Amino acid sequence: MPIEDRDNASVITHALAKHTLSRLRDVETEQVAFRKGLVKLGRICGYEIIDGAMETEYVSIETPLTETTGEKVKGLDDVVIINVLRAATPFVEGLLKAFPRAKQGVISAGRDEDAGMVDGQFPITIDYVKLPEITEDDTVIVADPMLATGSTMCTVLDHVLDDQPDPEDLFVLSAVSAPDGLLRVTEQFPEADLLTVSIDDHLDDDGFIVPGLGDAGDRAFRTR
Repeated sequence: MPIEDRDNASVITHALAKHTLSRLRDVETEQVAFRKGLVKLGRICGYEIIDGAMETEYVSIETPLTETTGEKVKGLDDVVIINVLRAATPFVEGLLKAFPRAKQGVISAGRDEDAGMVDGQFPITIDYVKLPEITEDDTVIVADPMLATGSTMCTVLDHVLDDQPDPEDLFVLSAVSAPDGLLRVTEQFPEADLLTVSIDDHLDDDGFIVPGLGDAGDRAFRTR
């Protein structure tokens, strides 16, 4: 199956997703290839969400020769994608190829590396928030390539769900995840479906995912 249920998350097992993630992990993958890889992975993940979580309905179609019955995906106009800046930008670019009519929100969130990790969490700074209206019919996808301690994602979800109705579906989408972060998000937001391409081994003492793929933002934008 392309999506497998695990303890605290569902894992996308599509062969091309795993192939693309392997390229992203490689330290020899340079900036342009890394950014394009995130775009490709976002597109694959978007298609997997459509295939695994969205319903279809039968419709009547008039072809050049006759009338027939086809299927269309329900709810494609009711998708909200939240871009967690900055690393998620190319990831979201790929998602938009699967959901071209999606409403988009942006949250600039970053952990305070200088403060260090305390009890497995980082203090999170929110610099900018711009969100569309969310309705009960929406499928909301909060995208961030790395789910490490879960500190950033929990803070982002607080903003996304604040004074908003509960959406039809809420997905937290990542390329790689650490068990600690998955557990934290699950405990604080049990209504969220966690979806990832890989559940990695652990976090190191600095809160980075191992084996991971490094700092996705730095590698995509060639910064340090």
